[in-house]
Amino acid sequence: MTTPDTPTTGTFGTAPVVSVKPVVLPAPERGTDLRVRVSAPATGEDLPVVLLAHGFGSSLDGYAPLADHWAAHGFVVVQPTHLDSRTVALPEDDPRRPRLWRYRVADLKRVLDDLDTLVAAVPGLAGRVDSGRIAAAGHSFGGQTAGILLGLRVADPETGEAEDLSDPRVRAGVLLATAGNGGDDLTPFAAENLPWLRGPDFSRMSAPALVVAGDRDELPLTVRGADWTADPYVLSPGAKSLLTVFGAQHFLGGVSGYDAAETTDENPALVALVQRVTTAYLRHALGLGSAGWTAVREELDGDPHAVGRLESKE
Repeated sequence: MTTPDTPTTGTFGTAPVVSVKPVVLPAPERGTDLRVRVSAPATGEDLPVVLLAHGFGSSLDGYAPLADHWAAHGFVVVQPTHLDSRTVALPEDDPRRPRLWRYRVADLKRVLDDLDTLVAAVPGLAGRVDSGRIAAAGHSFGGQTAGILLGLRVADPETGEAEDLSDPRVRAGVLLATAGNGGDDLTPFAAENLPWLRGPDFSRMSAPALVVAGDRDELPLTVRGADWTADPYVLSPGAKSLLTVFGAQHFLGGVSGYDAAETTDENPALVALVQRVTTAYLRHALGLGSAGWTAVREELDGDPHAVGRLESKE
């Protein structure tokens, strides 16, 4: 199905967006074919790519406030539906459940491997994509998935090994409300039921990334509080930036969808901040121009009434 969205306000930008779903990629070893949504501006050349990994339970239909905005501002946004999606409805005793985190990484790598097929599914997009400029983004569980492509290592719950699953095709990342350190920082519930959170190693996540954290993101997964989601910035080396969104809970004002029932802190101003800063960062990190990134850094640094704080390290 092809759905054209013609934006009329600055929320989306000025470029009409074309979105195609589902593009189905055969995945026999996964047990369920991979369903993908591809969104892109109707015009423009040499378009960079953003892989967007959804949070636990969501799908290719989630995160429209981000996907629409990025696509309208010149990015091809690719959204796979992971096996933990409610639309897949895996039974509780499905043997794939302990390795959901690993299937997610394989999904993103399959998207990279089959990028030409996905591009060809969007009318008029072929020949307009710059496959040398790719970023990975994700919210919550999706943030861990994207982080693994950047060098984050996760101790496999079954083997105990922390394998390097990074991908050199991914040049930068945006990690939104992403899990932090494991071990004693986890609640007993998280340690028992989400084994992929037990032993993350951020010390190898050296690729450039923007981490986005809400200062009221009090998750039942950690004993520490909201600062836990800043760990991907604090504990990783290399060029990193941290956007702290004031007053934001886990969905950062509503990035998961326009009418998402799970949003507990609905605030269009917070969503607009996340849209603006992530777009500027992606352009900066992928070498498309840093004027917007410089502007948002100066804006947040100089505005005492700003709804967020931006800091960076090299």
